[in-house]
Amino acid sequence: MQLVVGRIGRAHGIRGDVSVEVRTDEPELRLGPGAVLLTDPASTGPLTVESGRVHSGRLLLRFAGVKDRNAAEALRGTLLISEVDPEERPDDPEEYYDHQLIGLDVVLSDGTLVGELTEVLHLPYQDLLTVEKADGTEVLVPFVSQIVPTIDLENQRAVITPPPGLIDPEQAEVVGTTSVESAESAEPAEPAEPAEGSEESE
Repeated sequence: MQLVVGRIGRAHGIRGDVSVEVRTDEPELRLGPGAVLLTDPASTGPLTVESGRVHSGRLLLRFAGVKDRNAAEALRGTLLISEVDPEERPDDPEEYYDHQLIGLDVVLSDGTLVGELTEVLHLPYQDLLTVEKADGTEVLVPFVSQIVPTIDLENQRAVITPPPGLIDPEQAEVVGTTSVESAESAEPAEPAEPAEGSEESE
C-alpha cells in the first residue's frame, strides 16, 4: 500500500537540501536516511534520502543525485510516497495509519450510524476526520479522544461522542440566549437611595 508521507517545499541553501512538509507520524522511519520514496509526479522519482536534519522547526532532506539549489527547486511541490505493508501497525496503539481509518462506519455511542469515514485531514493544529452522512453531506470531526473515544478496527467502526450541533446543526446550543433575553426584558432598576448619613458626591 502506498502512503503519502511528505511534500517537498522550498530549496534550502545551495547544496541541494529541501524543506519537507511532513505527513507521517513516523518521519524517522519513513523519511530517514536510506529510505527510497516514490513520487507524484512519478517522473521526479524514485528519490533516495541521503541525509536529513531539523532546522528552525522544519525537516530538511537531501536526496541522492540532487546536488545544487536548481535541482532542489525543481522538486518543489512533489509528493513523497512510501510503500507500507497493509498489515503493518504503528508502534503506538493509540495511533493509526490513514488507510486503516478510511472506510470505517462512524457511529454514536448508542450504535446509531452517522456515516462513513472518507478522509483524514492532517492540519497544523489537529487532525480532522471527514464523515460522509447518508444524505451525502459531509461533516468534519476533530480526531481527539474526547470526541472519538474508540477506534474499533476489528468491527470496522469509529465511535464518536460529538458535542451538540457538530453532526446536526439544528441541535446546536446557543449559549447565553436566555440570559440576554431576560436582561432585555427586565425593567430598569431604580437608582439606589444614598444610605442614611452618607454624603452624595457632587
